[in-house]
Amino acid sequence: MNRFLAIDLGAESGRAILGILDTGKLTLEELHRFPNIPVRLPTGLHWNALGLFNEIRHSLSICGRQRNVTLDGIGVDTWGVDFALLGPDGALFDNPRHYRDSRNNGMLEKTFAIVPRDEIFAETGIQFMQINSLYQLHAMKLSASTALAAAHKLLFMPDLFNYWLTGEQRAEVSIASTSQFYNPVKRQWASGLLTRLGLPESVLPEIVPSGTRLGTLLPEIAESAGLAGGVPVYATAGHDTASAVAAVPAEGGDWCYISSGTWSLMGVELDAPVIDDRSLALNFTNEVGAGGKIRLLKNIAGLWVLQECRRAWALAGRDYSYEELSKLAAEAEPAEVLLDPDAFQEPGRMPQRIAEYYAAQGLQAPDRPGAMARLILESLAATYRKVLDNLETLIGRRINRVHIVGGGSRNRQLNQLAANAMGRTIVAGPAEATAAGNILVQAIGAGVVSGSSEAREIVRRSFPLQTFEPE
Repeated sequence: MNRFLAIDLGAESGRAILGILDTGKLTLEELHRFPNIPVRLPTGLHWNALGLFNEIRHSLSICGRQRNVTLDGIGVDTWGVDFALLGPDGALFDNPRHYRDSRNNGMLEKTFAIVPRDEIFAETGIQFMQINSLYQLHAMKLSASTALAAAHKLLFMPDLFNYWLTGEQRAEVSIASTSQFYNPVKRQWASGLLTRLGLPESVLPEIVPSGTRLGTLLPEIAESAGLAGGVPVYATAGHDTASAVAAVPAEGGDWCYISSGTWSLMGVELDAPVIDDRSLALNFTNEVGAGGKIRLLKNIAGLWVLQECRRAWALAGRDYSYEELSKLAAEAEPAEVLLDPDAFQEPGRMPQRIAEYYAAQGLQAPDRPGAMARLILESLAATYRKVLDNLETLIGRRINRVHIVGGGSRNRQLNQLAANAMGRTIVAGPAEATAAGNILVQAIGAGVVSGSSEAREIVRRSFPLQTFEPE
């Protein structure tokens, strides 16, 4: 029996999940859940990195002091693209910025004025989004950031927490590949791209594969948590999507995945990146996954739009659960005119902004939460269909099954709408794919699991799955 702890930090909340591997099955137990609330300061929108690390330490104390658990490994995964800058002494220069911070506005065009769009894509194969680390760094340079000028090391969010746990400053490859300054063909930093933009390549850390044993918990942290010395910390698949894809319970080669949550990340696993005029025109991305696989995928705004509507309704005095909204959506009439979820990336006033969007076209937006939820879910399903068509064009073969994993896989209404829109069989689950993948990649690094095929077999044995056929 082996016990691994997954620290899974999402854009809305974080969890500490204990995974127990025993006789070829994985069981998960949530030990601790905590909110991940960004902080708006006069300087912009920031993550509360210190608060999150305090929650990680509390999670370790639950294992050691409350549960007396002996851990075989710890791994941290987070959202992509965001990073921290450290000084020569390892101190944090500034609270890491949130990818939705307004300083990124207009940065794509300013960057393309120096390095053309097609040249950036040829070097990195990454989808163009203003949230990408490349444009965040360029925004810092253009604003004469003192932190950037003095930075000694750049660490992405999971790498930052791994450093605070172990003292090791290294970058795990899946999270590094989200930056748009990593070359997935050469499997190294695209340092020449940074040089052309006048950005310091000296801050880039060593890249390590998913599953690398970074070291052990620092003695002070282990003692404080009541854990035995020498607990290994693994650079699991640090990008949460890479961890989720590692736990897709797929067999064969005719499938694609949707990691469904705040974002919907839809794609396929390949042995090599697809970087050509077609993938550039369709704005697809080539990120690295566990085992060195390439995740050819598209980032879609996902359930973010519904989450923001829910927040707005709660502020107005009606706090709907996601289950309530799904039920209301099922009872509502189909939407007449759909929206583009990717057109609503910024936070705040979401129902009003949707109403304004429709009014600008001379249309009436839904005025009830159920109808609004139905509109959002149908629009998301229609977007899945477009991405599916484009994926099949890029890989030159038909996709017959779509695996939906992550928290969004619990949304039965969205699953059925997606099956209808795509005309494909949907296999939903596991909902805890990110935590499961995090743990299984640690187990591969520890030599407990042989590789991705065995990991996916363990997932199929361990979690209930639901199938949705097109209606």
